[in-house]
Amino acid sequence: MYAIPQKQRIFGILNVFNPMSTETKYTFCRICEALCGLEIGLENGRITRIQPDKQHVATNGFGCIKGLRQQEMYESPDRLKWPMKRSAKGFEAVNWEAALSDIGQKVRQIMRESGPDAIAMYVGTAAGFGVLHPIFAQGFMTGIGSKSMYASATQDCSNKFAVSRLMYGFPFTLPYPDIAHTQCLIVVGANPVISKWSFLQVPNPAKQLKAIEKRGGKLYFVDPRKTESAKVAGEHVFIRPNTDVFFYLSFLHELIQCGGVDAQRLPAFAEGWEAVAALAAAWPAEKTEAVTHIPAAKLREMVHAYQQAEGAALYCSTGVNMGSHGSLAYWLQEVINAVSGNLDRQGGTLVGKGIIDFPSFGHKNGVLMREDRSRIGNFGSVNDAFPGGILADEILTPGDKQIRALFVTGGNPLLTMANAGRLRQAFSQLELLVVLDILPGETAAMAHYMLPCTSPLQRPDLPFIFPLMLGLQSKPYLQATKAVIPPEAGQRDEASIYLDLCRYSGVPLFGSRMAQWMLQSMMWLNSLGKKGPARLPQTLLLNLLLKVCRQKSFGQLLKHPHGLLRPPNQPGSFLQKRILTESGKLQLAPLPLMEEAEKLPRSFERELQQKDELKLITRRAVTTHNSWTHNHPEFLKRGGSTNYLYMHPRDAHARGLEEGQLADVCTDTAQVRVPVKFHSELMPGTVALPHGWGHQHSLLSVAGRATGVNVNLLAADGPDQIEAVSGMAHLTGFVVKVSPAPGPLNTKSWSGV
Repeated sequence: MYAIPQKQRIFGILNVFNPMSTETKYTFCRICEALCGLEIGLENGRITRIQPDKQHVATNGFGCIKGLRQQEMYESPDRLKWPMKRSAKGFEAVNWEAALSDIGQKVRQIMRESGPDAIAMYVGTAAGFGVLHPIFAQGFMTGIGSKSMYASATQDCSNKFAVSRLMYGFPFTLPYPDIAHTQCLIVVGANPVISKWSFLQVPNPAKQLKAIEKRGGKLYFVDPRKTESAKVAGEHVFIRPNTDVFFYLSFLHELIQCGGVDAQRLPAFAEGWEAVAALAAAWPAEKTEAVTHIPAAKLREMVHAYQQAEGAALYCSTGVNMGSHGSLAYWLQEVINAVSGNLDRQGGTLVGKGIIDFPSFGHKNGVLMREDRSRIGNFGSVNDAFPGGILADEILTPGDKQIRALFVTGGNPLLTMANAGRLRQAFSQLELLVVLDILPGETAAMAHYMLPCTSPLQRPDLPFIFPLMLGLQSKPYLQATKAVIPPEAGQRDEASIYLDLCRYSGVPLFGSRMAQWMLQSMMWLNSLGKKGPARLPQTLLLNLLLKVCRQKSFGQLLKHPHGLLRPPNQPGSFLQKRILTESGKLQLAPLPLMEEAEKLPRSFERELQQKDELKLITRRAVTTHNSWTHNHPEFLKRGGSTNYLYMHPRDAHARGLEEGQLADVCTDTAQVRVPVKFHSELMPGTVALPHGWGHQHSLLSVAGRATGVNVNLLAADGPDQIEAVSGMAHLTGFVVKVSPAPGPLNTKSWSGV
């Protein structure tokens, strides 16, 4: 007979008096655009398991390892629970009253002495995956009266917003591939199996790619590396990094040559065709082959497949966006999809509809449509934000509107922005640096105050703005979730924090004293009889948003825990109906883009001169997400305690390097030291260094012990290094020198400058 251990008998007796409470809740992940449905098991209020929701109306039981183990990241002993104030001895916990009072007093002083624009904000990617967070963050800055907004978009996707505004009249008009019906999909600089689809919610990308091939569709991946996506389905085509714009030019040239453009039809919905056709005429495939390394015959094969398909789409993501011609490349892609007849067509590209017509609302009310220019470099704002690549200059350059204070919300610019070494120097000059986060990363470690926020699982929510307001979903649906677990100690949602920051800074949210008073009253009423700091009734606010948009209530949506399907996005619903340009027609040749295109011959000559140089790209792993998953011990163990410089064996041997050896990677901006790993599926002449590493300056107990390097130390910042149209820095596809590292290894030098 099995003997029950004494310890187990004791716990069994105790459970008679304190029986275990088990519960299952349904929610959705908010780490990336996929928004995978989740089933969460709890015991006595603590999460014990996370698994995919097999009944979810769209994601159908799919989930990635990051989403399924996210609670382990949130339960880190490093997790921020109280406001932390920098002191001579390091950081010390303070109460909310003390933190807010001190911050508010400093904000008032700077506003009084230097004006509102001396106070800036950086909005990171994580802020965008909640509904209320970005709204209240903007409300705080509007209340101050500051236009000094910076966003992570200028690192990876502002090219799409800038071009969309010029072509379609609004930055958030974002056509997407009709993946469920396309007969030809050409993916350039994207790896959806690992990174998911940028902007578009596509559950289980590998399954979707295989389905295209299974139904007889053509699928191409144009990339300097044979990616995980290319191994799942379709054909891989090598391209030299940062030459995508020349690929698109020749694609358009060949499409015209083979009769793939119905020029007679275009005037009904588009303007400017003659100008862009004349531009493409100078770029035949034989010419661009010299820099792209795509054989002319292979390019024509892709053009033919695209032209012959009953519904085709070109799609690109960060590999194109973050190059030096991201705006021109994306513009040409959108031109091709439009003039070939694939825009607004089944199997081509569609423009979704959200729960309201947000583009029309934004265009009418000037939302995301600011016309102001930056102090440094005279750059136009994109989505009401200035280029991150000039933030260091704006802090370090004396004069009117020089930045003296910075709020960082949902981001980690010291790992994600170009020339991170110089940015660190700039941050050290700030009189006030406040970071809102859940963990003390690199930027937070430099802050005067760290303010503890709730995790996604600790807040109620709706899908974020792209699926909610724009319908960027391959299978449209709506879902609401309550908080799965409550906040701990002094953790607060960002909306409540910004409302209080307004009060202590003496400014009303969005400049409206009525809104400030009403929301403060709601927060006070919501906190009656509850322990802990005051918090807004987020569920009530989300319900009001749904009601304004004439949708089902938050409570009604909760009765559909696996999501509620919405009508599918329809082809034929965009052209001549929802374009917001002055003429109501698609602008094929906007002047700012045509002016930038005039510089392409010089860029082409530079590419020819650099033909023997190594170019650096980034890459991702399934266990990493930007800069914030390395603090999970298991994820770090799986991927190793460092990133590697991936090299083709031929390139490594030519430089006297063996696998595992340390190499110095140099640009005019900086140098890093990192171990080499061979990767035969890289295009020769290309090296890859994963981003998001370099946590040595953080306060993270796991990630801080890793020896990886920050690839963004190598990238250049400043007004001379910024793309004019989008304000984006050049973060991939740039030239590097690689050589064996001399002398013995010094671990601290791995992140060195």
